[in-house]
Amino acid sequence: MPAYPFSRMPSCLQQLGNASGPAPLKTVADLRNYLATVPDPRARRGIRHPWTALLTAAAAAVLAGAASITAIGEWVADAPQRVLALLGFRPDPLTGLIRPPHATTIRLVLAAADGDALDRAIGHFLQEGKAPASGRKIIAVDGKTLRGSRTAKQPAVALIAAMTHSGQVLAQRQIDAKSNEIPAFAPLLDSIDLTSAVITADALSKPSASRDEPGQTSIMQ
Repeated sequence: MPAYPFSRMPSCLQQLGNASGPAPLKTVADLRNYLATVPDPRARRGIRHPWTALLTAAAAAVLAGAASITAIGEWVADAPQRVLALLGFRPDPLTGLIRPPHATTIRLVLAAADGDALDRAIGHFLQEGKAPASGRKIIAVDGKTLRGSRTAKQPAVALIAAMTHSGQVLAQRQIDAKSNEIPAFAPLLDSIDLTSAVITADALSKPSASRDEPGQTSIMQ
């Protein structure tokens, strides 16, 4: 999957912005464990900041209310030393101080990150942080277009997402521009515990076919 355009905040980070209130530092520390699964595409030479720390800093900024790439960079630049240490940044061996990454570094990291891997990591974090509800789980799968993603040279970014009926996003994937929702359906559900779950999904159609009236199908595990 192509990297997220550097000028737009990844949609998976926007999920974190739906939190009802400020997240405690322990939550940020837990999130770092999930983001450690996102592969680092950088060459080994010239690396100044740990990859996971950079991703966690961006996520923490969104949890704190940042709603844009610029706001993320500003939050990281102003973060106290103890917060930078918790995020995973290393102190300078001579001064003992942690130098925060530049906003441009955060922007380039988000552009280079594997979007699907980042989606999975944050999706798993949100699933684990949600207290299990009693009874059968109801999960809805639907496609959506990312608002503001269309440009003169690129079509709008299409996503397929699985969410609870209360609106909590459990997982999502970007749909290849030359494909449709159908090939992404099964891989999307692979990352979710479907035990005792009912899944509803809109009727899917190929781009070359005429779109039918909206319908739903249910799958019970």
